[in-house]
Amino acid sequence: MIQDLTVGHPGQVLRRYSVPMFVGVIFQQMYNIADSVIAGKFAGEAALAAVGVAGSGWLMRLVNTPSDIFADGQLYLGIYVGGFVFLFLYNVATGIFNSLGDSRTPLYFLIGSSLSNIVLDWAFVALFHWGVAGVAWATFLAQGVACLLSLFVLRRRVAQVECAGHHPLFSLAALGSIARIAVPSILQQSFISIGDMFIQGRVNSYGSSVIAGYSAAIKLNTFTITSFTTLANGVSGFTAQNVGAGKHGRVRQGWGAGIRLALCVAVPFFLAFFFGGRICLELFMNAEATQLARDTGMEFLRIVSPFYFVICFKLISDGVLRGAGCMRLFMAATFTDLALRVILAFAFSDLLNAAVGVWMAWPVGWCISIAMSLCFYLRGHWMPSWSRNAAEQEAEALTEEVCAVEEG
Repeated sequence: MIQDLTVGHPGQVLRRYSVPMFVGVIFQQMYNIADSVIAGKFAGEAALAAVGVAGSGWLMRLVNTPSDIFADGQLYLGIYVGGFVFLFLYNVATGIFNSLGDSRTPLYFLIGSSLSNIVLDWAFVALFHWGVAGVAWATFLAQGVACLLSLFVLRRRVAQVECAGHHPLFSLAALGSIARIAVPSILQQSFISIGDMFIQGRVNSYGSSVIAGYSAAIKLNTFTITSFTTLANGVSGFTAQNVGAGKHGRVRQGWGAGIRLALCVAVPFFLAFFFGGRICLELFMNAEATQLARDTGMEFLRIVSPFYFVICFKLISDGVLRGAGCMRLFMAATFTDLALRVILAFAFSDLLNAAVGVWMAWPVGWCISIAMSLCFYLRGHWMPSWSRNAAEQEAEALTEEVCAVEEG
């Protein structure tokens, strides 16, 4: 189903488009959470920590991975990396479905794949006692099947699209257009991973119990941030279609609707983690888990979760920048957030001589970096013709608001 995002009430259109993506990310995050939950419950605290620090051998040494979890971390990644090709192709297919306005088809594949991953996790670890290897093989198989099925459906869907004239199988011009958006996104994700590696290195210096607590808490935090990012991706798709149609007023309305959606999502996550964090963390730990691991996870969640109401403004604004193709501004805002978080993690942990300094880097970094993202959005730098005078922009926005009210 191809959906036109340039007509209809902006808030309603954005919700219809974004909600399936949001539900999809819930099941997508079940991959990582199920891996850690089952590893921690059935294989112990060391296995939970190993899944959290998994990396290639020299990188694990570089970030001072404790010896008691080193082998398991290597084993996990050795199997998991084999499924990267499936993950890549699946994400490509999902991107094409979403660009067509179809956010439901990827959702169905995610649901099936996530449930399969959980069942396989339980079978391989709880029944067959394969440890972290079982966790990795479950993810490998679930992702592989989802990839093949999504490519099969996508091929049939694309074959039904009517196109005038002959289109080559490969277009260098199309590759260039994709690269202009994809390469900055790749660099962004790469630098985020490098930044996370430095932070993980600092966390590793506090021992395997702290690593286990951090691994559980960061899984929950990633669930939240990924939920906001998914809503931001919906705003990006909405922005791309409306900027292309010259309907800039609708983009502003979409930004407002996206903020409201993100704030609604932030409420249950904050309540669950701030007041019920210990219950959430117990999902990852068995009876033998240390009190230090539990306290570490709780400390992280209580410091970070109140600021979910702040970070959603940054991520939705970044979604507009990305959707409008303003990748330089998007990268600048993203790298500022990352650099601040890494620098502050080391500075605060040295100042306080404790792991709590690392956790404080998240909210402080978010509060500083949000100013840049909001500035780019509010000043209209995302608009292709943002140099137009303010009167023209206000007139267009007013017209769009009147149309939205009439449509509603």
